[in-house]
Amino acid sequence: RPGMPPRKPGEERTTGSCRRSNRRPQREPDLLTHREPDDEFLLAGEPDDDEYYDDEPELTEEEERRLRKKKIWKRVRIGAFVALGLMILGPVIAVAVAYPLVEWPKPNEVAELQDKTITLLYSDGSEMGKITSPGQNRTMLTYEEIPDPVKKAVMAAEDADFYDNPGFDAKAIVRAVWIQATGGSSGGSGLTQQYIKKATGNEDPTLTRKFTELVKAFKMSNESDHNTILTAYLNTVYFGRGSNGMKAAAQVYYNKDMKDLTPSEAALIAGMIQTPSWSEDEAYAKKRWEFVMKQMLQKNWIDQAYFDAQQFPKPLAFEDTQPGGLEGPLARVSQQVQNEIDSEMVGITMEKAQKVGVTIHTTIDPKMQKAATDAVNAVMEGQDPELRTSLSAIEPQSGAVKAYYPGKDGLKGIDYAKGTIQEAGSSFKPFDLVAALKMGKGIGDTYDGTSPRTIAGVPIRNASNSTCGKQCPIKQAMKESLNTVFYDMVANDTGTKAVADAAHAAGIQKTVTIGGKQQATLVGEGGNAPNAGISIGADNAQVRPFDMASAYATFAARGMYREPFFITKVVGPSGDILYQHADKAVPAFDPVEDKSRDIADNVTETLKDIPGYSKIPCAANRECAGKTGTHELAGSTSQNSKAWMVGYTPQLSASVWVGKDAGNVAIKDKAGNPIFGGSVPGQIWKRFMDAALQGVQPEKFPKPKPLGNFNPPKPSNTPSNTPSNTPSNTPPSSEPGRPTNTRPTKTSEPCGIFPPCATNPSTSTPKPGPGNPDPGTGDAIRNPEDTG
Repeated sequence: RPGMPPRKPGEERTTGSCRRSNRRPQREPDLLTHREPDDEFLLAGEPDDDEYYDDEPELTEEEERRLRKKKIWKRVRIGAFVALGLMILGPVIAVAVAYPLVEWPKPNEVAELQDKTITLLYSDGSEMGKITSPGQNRTMLTYEEIPDPVKKAVMAAEDADFYDNPGFDAKAIVRAVWIQATGGSSGGSGLTQQYIKKATGNEDPTLTRKFTELVKAFKMSNESDHNTILTAYLNTVYFGRGSNGMKAAAQVYYNKDMKDLTPSEAALIAGMIQTPSWSEDEAYAKKRWEFVMKQMLQKNWIDQAYFDAQQFPKPLAFEDTQPGGLEGPLARVSQQVQNEIDSEMVGITMEKAQKVGVTIHTTIDPKMQKAATDAVNAVMEGQDPELRTSLSAIEPQSGAVKAYYPGKDGLKGIDYAKGTIQEAGSSFKPFDLVAALKMGKGIGDTYDGTSPRTIAGVPIRNASNSTCGKQCPIKQAMKESLNTVFYDMVANDTGTKAVADAAHAAGIQKTVTIGGKQQATLVGEGGNAPNAGISIGADNAQVRPFDMASAYATFAARGMYREPFFITKVVGPSGDILYQHADKAVPAFDPVEDKSRDIADNVTETLKDIPGYSKIPCAANRECAGKTGTHELAGSTSQNSKAWMVGYTPQLSASVWVGKDAGNVAIKDKAGNPIFGGSVPGQIWKRFMDAALQGVQPEKFPKPKPLGNFNPPKPSNTPSNTPSNTPSNTPPSSEPGRPTNTRPTKTSEPCGIFPPCATNPSTSTPKPGPGNPDPGTGDAIRNPEDTG
């Protein structure tokens, strides 16, 4: 410094008055190569001690917080820029890498993998038959051979902007991603992507599949033109009803050549691409047809005048368009198998099954199926040719359908087991008993069994004489099928909803599809609770015969419900199991299994004497339980329009129905006598059960745990064929909460089991027909040996 003498070598610096006394001792300079990488002085060098220690200001706490915040946001900005760059460049790089590695499926190769034969096996492994595709051995169409309305309809249904996108619809993909991210469900695939998905058979909901599909679609668009892609799509896409390609679809929907399809018909078929397994749901088909037609109108592919003039082009019945193969009842078995393949129960879909060429193991027992056919043929021989019948048999311990006879005409006729609903007559009365047992009643409780009676304002009579009297036990009333007892029970005690709930729990489906339309069962007008006619199987007690076999199987299985099924397993061509049925039993009548079991056992105790009482006991003293039923011809007290026998052993439940296509028509046997539950249907049931169970070790029903008043008193022997307005042992109908006046009175015409002063209250009952039974009023019994 100025004014200070220079130091000599080795001389220590003395401390001046301007220096601090705590000066750090000087250290030996370090070589740069010896500095550690994290040395903060590496580049700047060591500052002067005075400047570093005396002049550097200390940061306040607030300044340090702001500095940390500034550094954090700097890192966030850098990270965001990097992420954005990866978002932009990442997919581009990924596509560039994947592009040369993928190949899109060629239409000819796809077609060769479609339309393979499906083999059906009986439960014992023997072959039942095969299912062939309507498009087998088809030829590939060229673009010029496909009519313009067909092309437009398919684009309107699946990708209206197909000719404007490069193999995928970017906007649709973004929209689909947003919908799925917010909890919705959406596709986003353009027509080209759909072709890739359908052709490869890979529909897994994964990002990997979606990305690969997009790259293949992009490559397909680059290596071919839009016309080629549309042609490939129309040659290979699945349209439902077993048809791959539009040419086959035109045949199975309208029995037409593709060139003859109208734009409206093409719109219906194109609409099925989205969910082909719903092709027989008329409401869904109509909704999709309307969507496609509106799309075509919006694109000016049809004009307003044509659009306004169109009505729903209802396709031909499924059974009228299928290729030959199985015939008669087995053809209907094949149809049920196909429906089940497409259902959520199996979840494979016929489209995949045809591509693979699977073998399907069914539940149908060849011995029992033959027993069903033989029983029907034997009893129906010489009968009125207009009589129709069905027989369904279900194994209670599994739910497996062991025999299925829905009518002799197979696909050419109506499915009388699952394709019709009919009033069940007295065969519905066990569900009244379930409702009573659930509320604390017992089979020994008594009701007034005299006839006629006025119950809840409605005149009711029994269809046959009885000596059960005013103190008639429920068990005896079930045996004699006394209408006054069960109408009283439901109108004044259980209520109709409890009965409907019991039937649904047992196996009567809440909604069924009849003629392509969904229909609710066991409900009144407007979806309300049914009226009290349900107690005796009249009015709203309309059920499918197949479901009655299922419901009685629940009784046989001691209160455990199992959904009926036709398929045990599906096996691929290499022996790999694609589907295996798993038992899913649930307590039907109470969440507690023991309580549900006790209810079912008490019902069985009540029903097991009826087959013998009706002169149709099972052979070899085998224990059987069941209930007959008849539906009286509307306007007649001496004729019936439908007749039933539903019964079971511990090993098998079977339902037999007999009637005519025209619902309100008298049914008579070959001798001209009215048909009752114990006659034609009862004889069919007995023949079937005896043959089906021949060689099977008999089992007895378990002894029931008594519920409520289990031991009935002896019948009072009071004549029941005299008019009586004496109240029953139930509370009066005016008690709050009890239904009253469930049926209006009318004196102008007779009305079956209801005296001439009563008529059917259901003003909205559909006209008689195969799917809409007549609006008659209940069962009828005139033969004391037949329980009606």
